[in-house]
Amino acid sequence: MITLMLPTRRSLLKGAAAFAALPALPSWYAEEVLAQDAPRAPRSGNDTPTFALIGCGGRGRGDARDAQKFARVAAVCDVDASHVEGAAVELAQSQREADQKAGRTPSRGGAADIRRYSDFRKLLDTEKDIPIVIVGTPDHWHTFVNLRALHSGKDVYSEKPLTLTIDEGKHLVQAVRQTGRVLQVGTQQRSDPNFRMVCELVRNGRVGKLQKVTTIVPAGLRDGPFASKKAPEALNWDMWLGQAPLVEYVPERCHVTFRFWYDYSGGTITDWGAHHNDIALWGMGLDGSGPTSVDGKRLVEQIPGGYTAASQYEVKYTYANGVEHTCKTTTADSIFGSLDKQPAPGERHNGIVFEGDKGWIYVRRATVEASDDALIKTPLPGSAERLYASNDHMGNFFECVRTRKTPVASAEIGHRSVSVCHLGAISTRIGRKLQWDPAREQFVGDEEANKMVARGQRKPWTYEEVLRA
Repeated sequence: MITLMLPTRRSLLKGAAAFAALPALPSWYAEEVLAQDAPRAPRSGNDTPTFALIGCGGRGRGDARDAQKFARVAAVCDVDASHVEGAAVELAQSQREADQKAGRTPSRGGAADIRRYSDFRKLLDTEKDIPIVIVGTPDHWHTFVNLRALHSGKDVYSEKPLTLTIDEGKHLVQAVRQTGRVLQVGTQQRSDPNFRMVCELVRNGRVGKLQKVTTIVPAGLRDGPFASKKAPEALNWDMWLGQAPLVEYVPERCHVTFRFWYDYSGGTITDWGAHHNDIALWGMGLDGSGPTSVDGKRLVEQIPGGYTAASQYEVKYTYANGVEHTCKTTTADSIFGSLDKQPAPGERHNGIVFEGDKGWIYVRRATVEASDDALIKTPLPGSAERLYASNDHMGNFFECVRTRKTPVASAEIGHRSVSVCHLGAISTRIGRKLQWDPAREQFVGDEEANKMVARGQRKPWTYEEVLRA
């Protein structure tokens, strides 16, 4: 067995000298990565676009800082006024640092010059000259903000998971086609060379005939019951809830831990699963399709009055090509990616395993393992199928904004990847095996399951109302 500790994308792209000093990708693949063009950062204020950040929590601010290498922040928006002010101050400082690093003339203004909004509709209707929007809202808001932004003529970088439901994904794919705008989904493993390399190896038969894929994700939270409290003055709780059912404010429902409530997300299967199931589809060559059956089971029950998204589960998928795919949780990893303890014997940390009749390859962030050294170390032949090469996810987005080409994680790809996750969540909640038609995107002969492809939307947060000018 071979284990490769891979350098970060940032380290790789610094150059050959830095690469040589680090444990590395196989030399044949590292040389390819180093030879690939990096996204072009603007060198002057004249060719530097502006962007608005909608959703100013920690993930949104992180995306904005990544974007500042290629653009300048002009406006921020959040339903929590404390997030708006904090983001304006933080991003004004990081903008000066980004401009200085890029050799651009620094922005003269500071935090006071970043426009503030509490309603994304007002921002999109007012800021006609801002061409780009970065969306870092909670999951149940992604689709509405993305739709309004696309129809407002904006290009969009949207955090993952792309949608709250499968139905929302259909609307977004249609909107991108109608508007011709660029939408990049924040599944950044698509721009990580080790994941791309493994998918190329698998798709070119390196493990032989593919038989099994396993995606391993951290277990979710299982706590409660929780008490309601008065919402903070700075937070518009009713608008934060949006399309979700109206409930009293509970701190654990909001901000950092919202993903563990089914009203707003799907738990770790739509969080980490949006990353790993995306890579599973990429490696199988089924980016535009999906499974034909899904069978999900809870491994533990949630605590009444606590988090409602399944915390520990195992979901089995089958595909038309005969591949069996299992998505399961592990308690060896935290939900935020740090390693808490060693996996149990026979288990692995969160990642993806591709198994064929000639061996297996396992990939997670910064690590690749294989059953045989040659599976990884042997270069692919010149005739091999190669995949979309992106080594900087945010950079790929801005490159596509400039060139109008399709990004590495398009709306269609993001929709199909998270649909796998939604299917798992639906089957787990229903508690039985379901048949799925990936072409028609509906369950076969199951009215109860098909009702869960969409969810009820609390007015005024419906498709029609959000898109109304």
